[in-house]
Amino acid sequence: MQSIVKRDNVEVPFDTGKIAACIDKAFEATGGYVGDGKRVSFELTLKVLNKLEEQFADTSFTVENVQDLVENVLIEGGYTKVAKAYILYRQKRTAIREARSELMDAVAEIVRETNRDNANVGNSPSAKVLQISEAASKSYYLNRVLPAEERTSHLNGDIYIQDLSWYGKTLTCLQIPLGRLLKNGFNNGHGSIRSPKNIRSAGALAAIILQSNQNDMHGGQSYASFDKDMAPYVEIERKRQEKNLRENLDTLGVTANEDEIKTLVDKHTYHETFQAMEAFIYNLNTMHSRAGAQVPFSSINLGTDTTPGGRMIIKCFLEAYEKGLGKGETPIFPNLIFKLKYGINFDVDDPNYDLFQIAMRVACKRLFPTFSFLDASFNSCFGDEEVAYMGCRTRVIGNVDKDSEVTDGRGNLSFTSINLVRLGIRAGNDIGKFYRLLDETMEKAVKQLLTRYNLQKNLRVLDFPFLMGQHLYHDSEGLKQTDTIEKAIKHGTLSIGFIGLAECLVALTGNHHGENAGSQAQGISIVSYMRRICDEASLKYGLNFSLLATPAEQLSGKFTALDVEKYGSLPGITDKKWYTNSFHVPVECKITALEKIAIEGVYHQYCNAGHISYVEFASAPGQNIEAFENVIRAMAEADMGYGAVNFPLDICRECGKQGLHNEEKCTGCGSTDISRVRRITGYLSTLDRFNDSKLAEEHNRVNHEE
Repeated sequence: MQSIVKRDNVEVPFDTGKIAACIDKAFEATGGYVGDGKRVSFELTLKVLNKLEEQFADTSFTVENVQDLVENVLIEGGYTKVAKAYILYRQKRTAIREARSELMDAVAEIVRETNRDNANVGNSPSAKVLQISEAASKSYYLNRVLPAEERTSHLNGDIYIQDLSWYGKTLTCLQIPLGRLLKNGFNNGHGSIRSPKNIRSAGALAAIILQSNQNDMHGGQSYASFDKDMAPYVEIERKRQEKNLRENLDTLGVTANEDEIKTLVDKHTYHETFQAMEAFIYNLNTMHSRAGAQVPFSSINLGTDTTPGGRMIIKCFLEAYEKGLGKGETPIFPNLIFKLKYGINFDVDDPNYDLFQIAMRVACKRLFPTFSFLDASFNSCFGDEEVAYMGCRTRVIGNVDKDSEVTDGRGNLSFTSINLVRLGIRAGNDIGKFYRLLDETMEKAVKQLLTRYNLQKNLRVLDFPFLMGQHLYHDSEGLKQTDTIEKAIKHGTLSIGFIGLAECLVALTGNHHGENAGSQAQGISIVSYMRRICDEASLKYGLNFSLLATPAEQLSGKFTALDVEKYGSLPGITDKKWYTNSFHVPVECKITALEKIAIEGVYHQYCNAGHISYVEFASAPGQNIEAFENVIRAMAEADMGYGAVNFPLDICRECGKQGLHNEEKCTGCGSTDISRVRRITGYLSTLDRFNDSKLAEEHNRVNHEE
């Protein structure tokens, strides 16, 4: 017995002292030896060596062989408690080794090609480094931090802990208080920034703020009232232009009447504002955050400011977005959200109705803006506090602290999604069993969010140099660098998401909600029940639990793959590469736009953490604004909170020609370099960045125009 084979199959000299050391540690873990420890250790080690010699006299042996014999000798010697401690220690070490091996496999895959779980992440070296670090972080939280029950539920596909790699480091997203930051100035780490003195500077700083805060969070960054926040700087610009013009006229000795001066001032102010908005859009599509791996995941809400400055911001922003990037390409960011409200912009006589018309014209060409409905029953109840959306669909407004039901300075802390399809499969047509399983799974999700919150709340201000250091989060003012952030983040939301209502209904009733009124009624019952559980958790824990219509970009395929492995291919349930997004009607269901809107609209009121619905057009609506407006108005009448119209948007990267979705090469210049832009889960990306499940889903989308 001169050598031993390690786990990596390398043969090394055999050290008998290591057997004694293992036995000593096992005894130490259970309180130590009773009596003469050296004698007991020696005798047990000798028994292990004798068994080794008996069993492996003529063959080599491994580390596992030795450890098995240590267990046997401890049990045979009556040291059951010590043997149990030793077995648990071995299991823990095995789990660590397996996790390390899985991590190395993940790293090897990322090195070959950046994964496509997030369509906003490119394939650059920085992206690879970011994803390698995320893989290591995810492994750490899974194997060292998560309670065993929560880890198991995540890995087996009952629940899914979103953004696990960022689990205990940061928060998800924020509606940034842009107006306050621009007015008071800020410091993003390398010196103080003064309040801007012209509209171009204001636009540049607005982009920098989004980028700076993106580095402190893992989710989206948004401005809830971009038009209102930027309007004061249009007026500052107007005064600057008038001052410069009058000085120049005096210098030249030229006399002009006041009407001529006003016309020139308006013209120059508009020009500067347009340039500022164009630069802002360019910046959000070119400057990178998160180690240079992606552009800021940004959202802009506008549309309701009726002041001259606000109207100019809205108009210039829409026209700059319509113009596109350098070769006419559609900007991927920001997510542009036009807020609709009767009395402001939704009726012909409203002061901003003309801007609504421009917004629809731009959406018919660029897919953005999407449209939010401030008069929806669950949005209008907040009075003058305008609800805003962000990212794929996130909505934050309600608060257990009724004095803090505001939009600015709040966001989602984290969210965990449940696999509705699996619950439907397990229940079969037993509705009672389904609700029992739903209760259990929702309880798991609530518990998991509390576990995560208890980590998040103990992070300190100094862990968030910009987010908390510059007091972006509501109620963070007055916190010192070493203070924990609980006082602020209690105003954020803890969201439970869900995926696959359609497939769940097929498992329960034989049809999804787009096929059968009875299934629709059951779907409403399920989603409203989940919302009640969230509301009850909010009252019980004094935190903002909310229900989210999960975007499911990567999760769409992950849950499906796990369930196919577990249950096989079930017609209408697991026989595709994806589960249907949240409460949506399946993309392949052949119904009209108005039918789809009527079916999905009712679910928006229950998903208070966020929701969105789409209809699909075969091609860009072009100048058919009337048909487009009919769809938007139907969404409002269906009490939706947030909606959009999708269509294929293909653009030649060489010459900028659009409408090429049935062409292999550009019909204008012959180039094969065509950007194929689609909406993925609320934001835009190109098809080459879609993961396999989302590619399959996009391929199966049917049109709802008829």
